[in-house]
Amino acid sequence: MSKMTKFIKLVEWSEEDQCYIGSCPELFYGGCHGDCESKVFTELCRIIEETILLYEQDGKALPEPLSGREFVNALQGVV
Repeated sequence: MSKMTKFIKLVEWSEEDQCYIGSCPELFYGGCHGDCESKVFTELCRIIEETILLYEQDGKALPEPLSGREFVNALQGVV
C-alpha cells in the first residue's frame, strides 16, 4: 500500500466555479479542478503523490492521515 492511499481524496462539484474541485484535507485544499470528475480524481492522486515526495525531499514529516470515520467526526464538530 502506498502512502498516498492513506489520505482522504475529495472530488466535489462547485456550483460557484461550475466545475469539480479535488482536494486532500490533510495536505491541501482546492488542489485541482476540471469538468470531468474522473480526470479531476486522477489529477488529484498525482498531486498527492508529488506532495508526499516534496515532504520527503524536504525531510518533513507527513501529516497524520485521517480515516474516513475520523474525517466525518471532525466535520460534525464544525457543523
